[in-house]
Amino acid sequence: MGVAERKERHKEELKSEILSAAHKLFTEKGYEAISIRNIAERIEYSPATIYLYFKDKNEIIHALHQEGFKSLVGYFQVLNEVSDPFERLKAMGRAYIRFALENQDVYELLFVMKEPLKHVESCMAEEWDEGGRAFDILLQTVLQCQERKLFIGHDAERLSFMIWSFMHGLCSLRISGHLGHVKATQTEEELNALMKNTYESFVQVLESIRS
Repeated sequence: MGVAERKERHKEELKSEILSAAHKLFTEKGYEAISIRNIAERIEYSPATIYLYFKDKNEIIHALHQEGFKSLVGYFQVLNEVSDPFERLKAMGRAYIRFALENQDVYELLFVMKEPLKHVESCMAEEWDEGGRAFDILLQTVLQCQERKLFIGHDAERLSFMIWSFMHGLCSLRISGHLGHVKATQTEEELNALMKNTYESFVQVLESIRS
């Protein structure tokens, strides 16, 4: 490996280290409480080093947002080989739950924290489509269902938002701990069963309106 390649690899590794440290700090203490100096101290570099990669805290959280949505899309893309769109739609719901539970901090960053979207709306001139791509996979799956004469009479976009809203609500209740409080469940097994049963009930609703 040449000098240029080593420098580039070091640059990417340091950038990844910055993002990892920032993510942990944002999760631990909240976005507003963390400064560039805090992030620099966590990785034992000077703040000036951080500014070589990101102009401010908003750019850092936007980069984390991009990575998070790419990961979510990855959970969906493995389902491309499921030819039946309705079966794929059900599998996407299970994949969404798995993503949320396996990446709880990332899920909160994507769908709970307001700062990433504030940055997009106020600071980014170019088209921002990370989140849009994830939603479009859902929408296209619903449209493919309609091509097979399912969900006839239902607006595809509205139905997609309904599905997403349900999934987000279920996952948010679980991650926040409210699901356990409501049902007085005490073990992970009980919570997992509750989520599974609730999702299967939602699938029954989809079954009832698909024809």
